[in-house]
Amino acid sequence: MTDRIAGLRSAWETYPLLRHLVTAALGLVVVIVVLTAVGDFRATKLTEMAYIAIAAGGLTLLTGLNGQISLGHGALMAFGAYTTALLYDERESAIPLVAVVLISVLVTVLVGVLIGAAAARLHGPYLAGATLTLAIAVPELGKYFDQLGGDQGLRLFVPEIPQWATDTAFYLTGSDPSRSKYVAFLAWVTLIVVFFLLANLATSRIGRRWAAVRDDEVAAEIAGIDLTRARVSAFVVSAAAAGAAGAMFALAQRTVGPLAFSLNLSLTLLAIVVLGGLGSLTGAILLSGVLVFLPQLVMDLGTGANIDATRASQMSTLAFGLTMVLVILLAPRGLAGGLRTARAKLRRTP
Repeated sequence: MTDRIAGLRSAWETYPLLRHLVTAALGLVVVIVVLTAVGDFRATKLTEMAYIAIAAGGLTLLTGLNGQISLGHGALMAFGAYTTALLYDERESAIPLVAVVLISVLVTVLVGVLIGAAAARLHGPYLAGATLTLAIAVPELGKYFDQLGGDQGLRLFVPEIPQWATDTAFYLTGSDPSRSKYVAFLAWVTLIVVFFLLANLATSRIGRRWAAVRDDEVAAEIAGIDLTRARVSAFVVSAAAAGAAGAMFALAQRTVGPLAFSLNLSLTLLAIVVLGGLGSLTGAILLSGVLVFLPQLVMDLGTGANIDATRASQMSTLAFGLTMVLVILLAPRGLAGGLRTARAKLRRTP
């Protein structure tokens, strides 16, 4: 029995694909159980957590694994969201929903190729400045073109729930799914697929090339790695994740406008990546959950203590800020790094 357990542990550590497949399957089971148990409001918050985590997951590979700092990923989300909105502009589209999401990702990938190729020779603050320009300019483009709805943005027609999905949900739970839970399920399935692909890329030869470029450009170039190709490919993969996140955002919010993709969104994504742990997909999910649920929890506690809504809202912002400061002080390597350190200490404790 001991040898069998040791063999399973060895296979778990030796074969990343197996590990990622099992994790994805378990994640899907957890998503089904949780979405079945929660109400529509919680399902909406879980959807928000999912699309933020998708975008942060792509950015954490770009910044943590390849060493590129981007302040424009909120703008890349806008390309995916607006593409989805244009295809579902208050009318039912003949294009299947999966195809709509893939088209939104493809459009964002094309934008990522252009931006990545232009910024491939920039480093550090110069790259951050270039992507900062993108974050500022893209929302203004949405205001300028009437086809994109101007300041008011575009409203979406959210597709009907497929009959097979309704039948499956009724078979598993005994009730028909609501539109909110359907969109939440789509967002979390998208997150599982995206994170499965990102995790495999990170452990593949491509991921090792990205890390080599981050660690030592001269040594990587001597080893035969094309620096420009490595940087552009990392940026494109990150842009694809942002496009998928934008598509989920559009389906969840049902309205896509320029104010939703301001510089604040890009800075929030970068904060999630840094505080969650550079290069850690787990950290991206954890910090996304903190970002979404902690302010609401504090606000609910404040309202329950007979504090007016304005002060409760201020308390929620303060609580989130204090949490970020605590993460910086107690876990300098990010939340995921702090958890790994704590687990290692527990293992060493007799």
